Amino acid sequence: MLQHHLFKYAALINVLLVAIVSGAPLMIRDALKPSADPFYVPDAGFENAKPGDILKSRVLPPNSLAAFSAFSQNINGVYQYLYRSTDALGNPAATVTTLMVPKNADPSKLGKDACFLIDSQCQLYSQLSSSIGIVSYQTAEDSPTSDCAPSYSLQKGTSLAGVLPQAEILLMDTLLARGWYVNTPDYEGPKSYFTVGANSGQGVLDSIRAVLSTGNQTQIRANAQVQLWGYSGGALASGWATQLQPSYAPDLTIIGAALGGTPVDLNATLNAANKSPFCGLIPAGIHGLSAQYPELASYLDKTLLPEKKQAFNDAANYCLAPLILKFAFQDIQSYVNRPDFLNDPIPTKILKDNTMGKLGTPKIPLFMYHASHDEVVRTHPILFNESVSILTFFLPFAPQVPYAPAQAMYKNWCSSAGSDTSIQFVRDELSEHAILAITGAANAINFLIDGFNNKARKPGCSMRTTLTSALDPGALGIFGKLIWDDLNALLGKPIGPNNIF
Repeated sequence: MLQHHLFKYAALINVLLVAIVSGAPLMIRDALKPSADPFYVPDAGFENAKPGDILKSRVLPPNSLAAFSAFSQNINGVYQYLYRSTDALGNPAATVTTLMVPKNADPSKLGKDACFLIDSQCQLYSQLSSSIGIVSYQTAEDSPTSDCAPSYSLQKGTSLAGVLPQAEILLMDTLLARGWYVNTPDYEGPKSYFTVGANSGQGVLDSIRAVLSTGNQTQIRANAQVQLWGYSGGALASGWATQLQPSYAPDLTIIGAALGGTPVDLNATLNAANKSPFCGLIPAGIHGLSAQYPELASYLDKTLLPEKKQAFNDAANYCLAPLILKFAFQDIQSYVNRPDFLNDPIPTKILKDNTMGKLGTPKIPLFMYHASHDEVVRTHPILFNESVSILTFFLPFAPQVPYAPAQAMYKNWCSSAGSDTSIQFVRDELSEHAILAITGAANAINFLIDGFNNKARKPGCSMRTTLTSALDPGALGIFGKLIWDDLNALLGKPIGPNNIF
């Protein structure tokens, strides 16, 4: 029964997203796009700042963020920080993070036990409350242009081309409703290095450094508990952050990270996307890599067919949703003068360098979840069979990510696990990529709750298979609250811990 209702809930969200992307006019507001907003431009000499240092800050109106660009989020505060970071080649960079503060926020309880219910009900509804902390939620921006960054696309009235992060704010709402602070960085950086792993991971870690230094403005303690969560493209950034943390940010203590539908192997993901509904991922990913690696940009310029070059290069200016619609079911090999263009030494090395899992086993406790059938569906857009989820058709801009590389990374990490390693892996048999983003959320939230409640993590590695994550223990209460929180948020009600019932 629960699975049935969750599929209906997923279908409703998916159909709404498609209606928005395919038919709704773009809205215009006063907010400037990052490419035209001076706030995103650091002052001269910013290179001398330390990674994580705040370069600029601003306060947005508390109702300035919105789901689907239209439904204002009624929260206590919205802060944006331009901070110093580092790209994959070691160059200084400056990017923006957005900090959301819930209604009834109590920063004095960050990391301490808290119960938001009547005392007599605390034990009964313990699964609905937890200690307070900060969740760094990495959205699936998946775009090679800075004008699709979440710091802009999450604002009310902005372009609906950024609909995917705008939908993910519904997951952030249920975190805020627990009293948790939510940090969501523009981890791709100022030049939108989509799929560049080290750049993304370092962007996440530096955003946390920045937020933890805002005590004078936000009352956040420097030792506040922090966890990560990301799905699909957001898991790429989160996963790289976990493996880079010991070397790049040993000063940070991150108590957990939930990674869902993780794109571990870019080569596998890009190849799987060809001729599929998600073919737009290929130009998006290649443009993101080319922006970071000049040698790849030069190689690409020589490899593209003259008559196709303009169409391919135009992809660098689009968010993921319109890219998927523009490139759906195309053969990217028809754009280049050699069918094996990704097998040349230049792209081969770059793709290898951006394969996750080669920097040692993370010390941060991990919860990984992935759909075993998470593969690109190759079918004509009108034809369906029993193995093709109709929801995949209704959500053509949500990428699918191969399962095998994620499983291989888990095994590789566990083969060199230390005494401080804690990795849980859940293999979901029934869900596909877009569905698991919803059905897998309960397990991820339960993992975050355990972290903030200082529940001891199980040492070592553990892997289990479930028919559907929606039926796992504890999922019912989490999903009930998630749906309730989202409905309240869409209706404009205050989002915070005193709005549980």
